[in-house]
Amino acid sequence: MKNLLNLLMVPVLLLCSFQKSSTLGYFRDKVSGAEIRKEGNIVYLFFQTDKEAGGKERIILQEKKITEGRLKFTPSFDRSEVEPGDLIVILSDSGGKEVSKQLVKNPLHPEMEVYEKEGVSRKKIPLENAEFSVRYAYSEQIQMVKIEKVTESGTQLLFTQKL
Repeated sequence: MKNLLNLLMVPVLLLCSFQKSSTLGYFRDKVSGAEIRKEGNIVYLFFQTDKEAGGKERIILQEKKITEGRLKFTPSFDRSEVEPGDLIVILSDSGGKEVSKQLVKNPLHPEMEVYEKEGVSRKKIPLENAEFSVRYAYSEQIQMVKIEKVTESGTQLLFTQKL
């Protein structure tokens, strides 16, 4: 009886295992490449900033990378969070129309945590040069990037480049 049960189990298991793989293959063939790539791309812009001898800031676009994926959330620009020294990155189309804005906290004066006897505190550390990056969902509309520095009297244009 035991041998008969073992003899019947093996074909049943083999039959079930072949059915699962053929069913998966069927669904895999139904998904086209266009549906897989539907998620989009993310663009990363890597910048370097430093202070020149006269105290003026200089910004250089080091690299642009495009990777597959999508952003979980789109960074929003809130004018109330802006402080003097912060950078506003403006992404625009070929006609100069603004597509999106992002805020980058002052990269040359980052806020660091300092551990002292009294406890933990935050201090701004002055740097001579720094790197920062911006990411956004790929769009054919976005053709140009501008970076403005927030000052006490308004904003100052530091960088403009076509992408």
